[in-house]
Amino acid sequence: MTITMCKSDAAHKADSGWNRIYKLGGIAALIAFTLFLLDIIISFGGGDVDPNTLTAVDWYAIYENNRLFGLRMLGFINVISLTVTIPLYLAIYALHKESYKVYATLTIILYLIGTAIYLSNNAAIPMSVLGSKYFAAATVSQRELLAAAGEAILAKGADFTPGSFIGFILTEAAGIFFSLIMLGGGIFSGKTAWAGILGFTLLTVFTVWVTFVSGYFQIAMITAMFGGIFSLAWHLLTARRLLQLSQ
Repeated sequence: MTITMCKSDAAHKADSGWNRIYKLGGIAALIAFTLFLLDIIISFGGGDVDPNTLTAVDWYAIYENNRLFGLRMLGFINVISLTVTIPLYLAIYALHKESYKVYATLTIILYLIGTAIYLSNNAAIPMSVLGSKYFAAATVSQRELLAAAGEAILAKGADFTPGSFIGFILTEAAGIFFSLIMLGGGIFSGKTAWAGILGFTLLTVFTVWVTFVSGYFQIAMITAMFGGIFSLAWHLLTARRLLQLSQ
């Protein structure tokens, strides 16, 4: 794909109607950077398991033992980061809406649809609520009903299962496409764009791997680690550039 830049930095800065979006996008990128860094640091502590191997009752036990760990394992950090980064993707769209209108528009739509699907299906909060009810249940039949309800929620939206795959893959694809747009747009540096291309591609490989390939979860985590590092660099470099343009 070929992209030509039709605005200078001065022109972008003069577009005052979008300056607030650029600033919000930069701040959003910094918040996302912090969340991703926190998630990577926590993952180094161990304890991550293949979600496909756990039953609803297993998850209830995890929540009972450590609610915050259970929320993280079922993607609550992703819920926050995907929501927070909406202004970031809007800012990237705004910067390329003239020079790359069709692709930028399709990509922002892709991201918003993926985010909406992921948020609506995510199992973190529902499983927390059901877990509390499960351990408070007075009879075996009540627990069996709550276990069945949990299995239905997990099938719909547990991270790295077929239920959450569409939301994940659409948002990660949007990250790749926007990084490709950034590569040719001339507004962001080449290293920023390549950090995004590599990061989101590796995260996509990880998503497909752990969703559809059984076993080797810890090996797949190595792919996620490198994808996460490149993604961290992309968010940090993108934040710096957006904040420059917002001045």
